[in-house]
This record gives sequence, structure tokens and C-alpha cells, in this order.
Amino acid sequence: MVEFYIADSNDIKKGRTTDIYFMRTVEVLKKDGKDKVHVDMEITTNKLPYGFSWGILAGVNEVIALLKDHKLDLYIMREGTLFKPRDDYGVRMPIGIISGPYGEFAIYETPLLGLLCQASGVATYSAHIRFNASDKVLLSFGARRMHPAITPLIDYAAYIAGFDGISAVISAEKLGVKPTGTMPHALIIIYGDQKKAWKAFDKYVDEDVPRIALIDTFSDEKTEALLAAEALGSRLYGVRLDTPGSRRGDIGEVIREVRWELDIRGYKNVKIFLSGGVDLDEVKRLRDAPVDGFGIGTSVSNARTIDFALDIVAKEGKPIAKRGKYSGIKNVYRCPRCYSFKVVTWDKATDKKIKCDKCGSDMERLLIKVIEDGKIIIKPPKPSETREYVLKQLEDIRRLGWSD
Repeated sequence: MVEFYIADSNDIKKGRTTDIYFMRTVEVLKKDGKDKVHVDMEITTNKLPYGFSWGILAGVNEVIALLKDHKLDLYIMREGTLFKPRDDYGVRMPIGIISGPYGEFAIYETPLLGLLCQASGVATYSAHIRFNASDKVLLSFGARRMHPAITPLIDYAAYIAGFDGISAVISAEKLGVKPTGTMPHALIIIYGDQKKAWKAFDKYVDEDVPRIALIDTFSDEKTEALLAAEALGSRLYGVRLDTPGSRRGDIGEVIREVRWELDIRGYKNVKIFLSGGVDLDEVKRLRDAPVDGFGIGTSVSNARTIDFALDIVAKEGKPIAKRGKYSGIKNVYRCPRCYSFKVVTWDKATDKKIKCDKCGSDMERLLIKVIEDGKIIIKPPKPSETREYVLKQLEDIRRLGWSD
């Protein structure tokens, strides 16, 4: 029988996506009566992809869904938190801690890391694009570049990281927003005439959908931009350049030409969007170009994962760890004023008051208990709330003069 090669929610929750050695380990421990040994395991990463100095944590809500109803406690940073691999003193920074009998959650290490690694990778890359794009519109066009089963995940991660819109229908439904898109080359090719295609789109598509004409199907972008403006007049919201790499040349110069020709003919309100192979580097190059927004697909969908690891740091309350790891239970504090980070040893029964060594402000504790004995005790934020949180942090670090 032909079918999709995907694991459904039940497969994931039952641990069927785990690596076999975890199942064998639990079997051994149970037979020897050691599966109830209490451990504290922390989630860390040693570095971020692309040489980034900061990342955005995503996948937390799904981790909560995975671990709920199991006899354990989960302390973790809030979804969308800006973090670094290490604190200001070089200590590796945990983004989460799982505390409980090892046999209770051992088989979930594989899916747990997968949930965090990919979502955080997409969110981090997307946030760096948002950070560098100033106030330009960012649209997620990456659904076609990854397995459709994870389309909502990719769009969610891009959205909370500051993207303004997403193109996939199911993603929009889950996020509670309207899907955003323009038109494909196929529409224009089938009509065989740009003007006829643009006018048909304008005639039949809902009024609340912006009229953004694709302008690189048959002719020069400058020529088609003017044709679109003449065809739709004041109803034309914008034009999109999706020029293939083989025809691009200096795309910044092409955009400037299009802007000039539209402006001198009185179409100053028509916006210009660019798509097709756009990545972080191109966004940086075109930051000062007269482009109003980007449709970004492959570079976001195919963003490198963050290599999180899950390691035991305490057994029955006593510090222990493998080589290369820092033993003991820890928490992470961040200064809300200067964004300094500090990792401290931690007694989970107390809440230390930590002063920032750099500016003297009260630091905020980042690891918060969200699951207690299997019960969710803090309701996960809505995607829109997480997005606002991320944008606030990006504005903070921009004010502080941070870079990528």
C-alpha cells in the first residue's frame, strides 16, 4: 500500500520514533530494578549554526505536549526566548531541565531533541533575517521545500520569529491568521497574456487580498511592472520579482530600475517584493534597496538545526556528568537591561536573587517549572504572544548594538 512516510502524534507520544538503544536501556534498567533512579538532565548546545552568537528557542510547547502525564518535572525557558550557548563567563547554558525517574522519560530523548533542534533552527535563522531586515515585510514561502507533514512547524517557527505572513493554508489555520500569497507563473502562462491574468485575478479573488502582480514571466521586470500598473491602476498593491538566478544579474539594480520607472509615472504607492532564492545574506545586501518585502522559502525551511543534547547532571540529587559536561543542577539568569547571562548552581526549592555584574540590575530567572509531576502548571503562550516576545527581545538587542 502506498502511504506517507510520517509518524503521527500517537507514534511520537508512545516513543516509537526513539532510537532503539533507549528502549534496550530501559529494559535493562527495569530488569535490574534501576529504572526508578532519579536524575536531573539538562538540555544544552555547544554552539549555534552559521556562527550566530544568539538563538531563539522554539519547540517548547511541543516538548510540553510530549512530556505531560509522565511522572517528572520540567523546567524550561519560555518559548521564543533569546539565548546563547554559554553565559558571559563561558559556562554552557541549559535551556531546560528534566527531573524524574530516568525510566519514566528515557525513550523520549530522541523526539524531544528533534522537536527543539529543528524548530529552534528555523526560528533562529528567521529571527536573524527579521533582525537584519529592518521594517521590511517578511513572508514565509517555504512550504514546498520540506515534507508537507511539517509545514505547520516551519511556518510557526518563522512566524514567532518575526515573519509577517505565511503562505500555507493549514499553517494559517493553526496560527489563527490569514494566509498570504500572490500568484504563480502558471496563472499567467495559462492565460498567455500578463494583463489578462492580472485582470482575471483582480476580478475573481476576494477584495481583501492585496493585488500583487508577478512581473517576470514573459518580459523584462521593468516592462511588466509598468504593464501591471496600467492594467490595474490604483487597485495594484504591489509587484513581485521572482527572477531566476540565471537571469538575475544585479537584482538590487533591477529593483532600483523598477522603483524609478514606477515613481516617475506616479505609481509611488506600488510596493516591490522579491522572492526566489532569498537568504539572510541577500537580505543584508538589499537592506537599503527600495524593496518593501521578501518572500523567503528554502533558506528558512532548510535552516540548519541547533544541535541540542540531553545529559544527566545529577543522580539522586548528587552532581554527576560525563566528560565534557558541567555537573550539578543549574539555572540561568538574564539581565533585562543589558542582556548579560549568568549560569548559577541551583536549589530548586529557592529562588535566588541575582544582581547583574555589569549593570547592577536584578536579573531574571529563565528556567521556569512548566510541568510538575506530569501536570502542566503554566499555560503555553499563544503564537501571537510569543511573536511579540521575540520582537521585543530583538528590539532590545538592537538597542544594545548587538549583531548576528
